[in-house]
Amino acid sequence: MKKSLYSISPFLLAVILFAGLNCAGTTNPKTADSVAAPRTPVTSFLSESQFNALFPQRDKFYTYTAFVKAINELGQVSVKVTRRGISIYQFIRTDKSTGKSTTIRQDEDWNEDWAKKKPDSTYVINYGNFCAEKDLQTNKKELAAFFANIAHETRHGENGKYDDGLMFIHENNTSLPYISDNDAYPAVPGKKYYGRGPLQISYNGNYGYASDCIFGDKKILLNNPELVETDPVAAFKTAIYFWMTPQTAKPSAHDVMIGKWQPNAADKAANRVPGFGMTINIINGEVECNKGENIFSMTDRIGFYQHFLKELGISDANCACSCGKMKPF
Repeated sequence: MKKSLYSISPFLLAVILFAGLNCAGTTNPKTADSVAAPRTPVTSFLSESQFNALFPQRDKFYTYTAFVKAINELGQVSVKVTRRGISIYQFIRTDKSTGKSTTIRQDEDWNEDWAKKKPDSTYVINYGNFCAEKDLQTNKKELAAFFANIAHETRHGENGKYDDGLMFIHENNTSLPYISDNDAYPAVPGKKYYGRGPLQISYNGNYGYASDCIFGDKKILLNNPELVETDPVAAFKTAIYFWMTPQTAKPSAHDVMIGKWQPNAADKAANRVPGFGMTINIINGEVECNKGENIFSMTDRIGFYQHFLKELGISDANCACSCGKMKPF
């Protein structure tokens, strides 16, 4: 089995949630966008029969119905992230179906005088924009990129046929706890946070943050990480959460694929450019990027992307698909 982005690179996972979420080189979404309705929902261009054909060897756990339900339910959520200084956060989660906003995280030092003097940086994550923010072709390209990465993470089958995605619900080795120190999202004694779901979410920090965004309560997945391997809707939600959520110095894969992200000076110096290759860098750059063009895991993702583009009836002629010369974050 191809190991998940989390199980391959523990260092990468430690960075994802512990260092913060300011997304250098990205455009800041307007607050108004957080309540905008999706323009072209995935169901308008992906039927159940198409989904089944794209993943013919999938585990029965992964269904089209669960995928669509995850999109629709998480699509009713937006999260406003504000950071003071380096690592002091406030998250305000809005349920767009009711208009109710709730502060789901406010770090202990948030109201300290010294913290208030630090400059704030703010952005909004609108989960309703998943594969739905732009024109039809762009939305299809984003879906192809998302499918390529989840297929690679859960593959088990014939190399080169690209028919073997969504076959694993959790990583093979479930003996490792994947626990790290995290004040905001402490591990629950006795629980293991190994890779689960389409993007093999792992580590207590990521489970807790995902739980905050998805459910508005960090305890749900911290207390019950098993939910990601027993509830297919929750599993797909964790993958969408990861795809849509910026990391410390990284844009979200969503912003990359829709053309919202543009490289800053540091990105340009590191050969980071918009395109599918950047999604690989975001997901597993420490392992797969800046190592030339013959890294199997990178070329496998690219192969899946090209396969799904074709199956969805589109192309990406100007794709910067490789991250072989990109420096990881």
